[in-house]
Amino acid sequence: MANLSKSTAPRFSVDVYQNEYLPEGGREVNAIVTVTSTGGGTTGGVPLPSASSASASGSSAPSAPAASAGPGPDAAVVIMVDCSGSMDYPPTKMRHARDATAAAIDTLRDGVAFAVVSGTHVAKEVFPGQGRLAVADASTRAGAKEALRRLSAGGGTAIGTWLRLADRLLAPADVAIRHGILLTDGRNEHESADALRAALDSVSGRFTCDARGVGTDWAVKEVTGVASALLGTADIVADPAGLAEDFTRMMENVMGKEVADVSLRLWTPVGVEIGFVKQVAPAVEELTGRRTEAGPRAGDYPTGSWGDESRDYHVCVRVPEAGIGQEMLAARVSLVLPAQGGGAPEVLSHGLVRAVWTDDMAASTAINPQVAHYTGQAELATAIQQGLDARKSGDVDGATAKLGRAVQLAASSGNADTAKLLSKVVDVVDAATGTVRLKAKVADADEMTLETRSTKTVRVKK
Repeated sequence: MANLSKSTAPRFSVDVYQNEYLPEGGREVNAIVTVTSTGGGTTGGVPLPSASSASASGSSAPSAPAASAGPGPDAAVVIMVDCSGSMDYPPTKMRHARDATAAAIDTLRDGVAFAVVSGTHVAKEVFPGQGRLAVADASTRAGAKEALRRLSAGGGTAIGTWLRLADRLLAPADVAIRHGILLTDGRNEHESADALRAALDSVSGRFTCDARGVGTDWAVKEVTGVASALLGTADIVADPAGLAEDFTRMMENVMGKEVADVSLRLWTPVGVEIGFVKQVAPAVEELTGRRTEAGPRAGDYPTGSWGDESRDYHVCVRVPEAGIGQEMLAARVSLVLPAQGGGAPEVLSHGLVRAVWTDDMAASTAINPQVAHYTGQAELATAIQQGLDARKSGDVDGATAKLGRAVQLAASSGNADTAKLLSKVVDVVDAATGTVRLKAKVADADEMTLETRSTKTVRVKK
């Protein structure tokens, strides 16, 4: 496969979609903030919105190109491969993992720093060794693939140790993008949940990480928890034969990233309270609890690394009560990069969230279509999780009600992919009303795929 070439630094824009009108005494203001990065690399994430898809009621500042990493390697990647004993069952699983890692290495851009880690109940450097990173070229790619041939399965699983080693390898790299790819086929049985959480807390914000579960013997919440904490993606590869394609696609996406450590900064006037901040496309991701203070009445919410892509965020704030005819700036949303060399943070773009009090009932009760859509998508993700939890606990009525609601929401929002996954867990009698019956037998792969992908969303229909 041809390597992806580095492009110019991306430009960012922020567009705000909301109904700013509130009735007398109204306090809650909701807005969907669309952040778009263009011109920076290979397109990743979700398709960019067309100009006709919605109208913005908040202004967007002119975009400036983000600071570039400059010449030389601009990314560093560590691939963590599960080599525990279960990777030998069936024996082809380990072979597919080696082939997938080799395919990912072939996708590395020349000059990118990289390493491969073998993960069991301990973490070991496979290539290049000696606590360092290699620089991708024809020779190091060949050397890494030769080292992969010596990988064998044996031992336990302690994912926290893998992440800590990846962090030690990535930390010295003078690059813009630090990223991990983690593959596991089993449960994290050789360290406690607290130990894994401590490892995630330790490396959070230091690199991003995509996580994949292969087969059906791993724990969904462990894999999705890793990806969520490290601002990456999570998915299932039920058939190990699909690993090479998935790893190639993941690495292509990483090679398209150009800017890291971008934060969504929310500034609010005196008296305004933050309700929540969450990413809602391409997947639902709660960000409220990840706030770090950024000066008086301002806080930063991490968004990770960016290439050519667009993401949506739902911001909810509570404003003080005001009388008819009054208006105020409810929040300013900015995209910022951290300060470099003691300077001020770089503001990439910004948008405004407004509140206007009116006695026009039609104006104040209208629900902005973007806000309504993503409120439904967040409810869809919650309904799936609650429904699957109820099913596992034997609560047939609860599972039927929640998964029925999920079917209804998926159908009404046009989320065809999620609707298809739901149909493998329930028999759909009437999607419009959410009438379903639980299937008597459900394949483990189908249930795990639904759970893993439950937070994936679709954009607002035109």
